[in-house]
Amino acid sequence: MNEPKINPYIPIAVGVVSVSLSAIFVKLSHADAGVIAFYRLLFSILIMSPVFFIKYMQEVKRLSRRDWIFSIIAGFFLAFHFILWFESLNYTSVASSTVLVTLQPLFAFAGTYFFFKERLSWKTILSGLIAIAGSIVIGYGDFRVSGIALYGDFLALAACALITAYLLFGQDVRKRLSLVTYTFVVYSMSTVTLFFYVLFKGESFGPYPATEWFLFLLLAIVPNLLGHTLFNWSLKWVSTNVISIAILFEPVGASLLAYWVFGETLSLSQIVGGIIVLAGIGLFVTDLKKIKKLFLQRRA
Repeated sequence: MNEPKINPYIPIAVGVVSVSLSAIFVKLSHADAGVIAFYRLLFSILIMSPVFFIKYMQEVKRLSRRDWIFSIIAGFFLAFHFILWFESLNYTSVASSTVLVTLQPLFAFAGTYFFFKERLSWKTILSGLIAIAGSIVIGYGDFRVSGIALYGDFLALAACALITAYLLFGQDVRKRLSLVTYTFVVYSMSTVTLFFYVLFKGESFGPYPATEWFLFLLLAIVPNLLGHTLFNWSLKWVSTNVISIAILFEPVGASLLAYWVFGETLSLSQIVGGIIVLAGIGLFVTDLKKIKKLFLQRRA
């Protein structure tokens, strides 16, 4: 397998910063969750269309039946990840929602072990557990035992499971397709799924004020094209586990932004939790060379 021109961990870092803005944009919007998700992905594929149709359209003809099936499934999971996560932000805080939606290692470690037979070092597992513990500490002050916030927490946790499934299916397909083709196909599948979801729910496609359309566009450009697309590019070179660990930094960035934009107070537990998350990521970084070696051996 050819070496990437750019160290894949650089795009992953940019992607994490970009997706940290997602919850802020969604919280600022007053549209329904399904509508926000629909326009986020629709605008994404519209922006990508010129490049896709000019340079990559022919690649679609080479997609195998397995590639189509996995892409459709990945698109379905991505669509409902957005629906559940965006809905959770109506019931709980940015800190709690992003904490739960980024607990992906719990699912990714199990998924890559059972489906891809990836071996996990003790340091990888320990770093994941430390980062997860830090994420829980961040949202501790806002978690609720019952009521509306608990419902929002449940939605965010379900969204977490779905985004991990999306990445696992993408890991299989991405190694055979270019970034643009894979992303365009999966985003298109998600857009179609969301279109019928919005129709089924009876939600409104518009009209909306200019500020809403601007937020939809920002969601497409920043967390999608600079966030998820960079994660999709990285899947060709790194394991789902690497991305899942890195995304654990999202609650730190999102919590700081929520404090600045919405005045959501950062408690001592959230600050301490952020430090613990960074410590877990730091431990994981020290093991990246070993993880990459094992990943390349499996891909060879």
